[in-house]
Amino acid sequence: MKSQDTPFVGGPLDGRVLPVLLGITGHPPKTYRVPVPDAAGGPPTVLVYRRVDAGRGGFMHQLWKYEYAPDADPGRRLNRPWSKPDTPTALDTPDTAGSPGGQSATPPTKPRPTDE
Repeated sequence: MKSQDTPFVGGPLDGRVLPVLLGITGHPPKTYRVPVPDAAGGPPTVLVYRRVDAGRGGFMHQLWKYEYAPDADPGRRLNRPWSKPDTPTALDTPDTAGSPGGQSATPPTKPRPTDE
């Protein structure tokens, strides 16, 4: 696999240049996560760096660098159209506050007739 020496800016890796594996498009990943083990044996801390443009190098060669993103979510969650949101929305829960008697405005479903 190909790799590219990529500089890191900010955070604990400030000033370091590390080889980062390139994807099939020839670009490094958009986010780079570095797990740092805890000295007390707890769960590791994850440092998150985001890829930013660093200009052009040579003929049509894109250069990248990673900037420290302390506010980024360390968990990895892909945003796909078929993925469910983390928090329920107003459409996911029935509204029972406005209806009389605390019942839902949607009529109950009728049982299906059985073939006997």
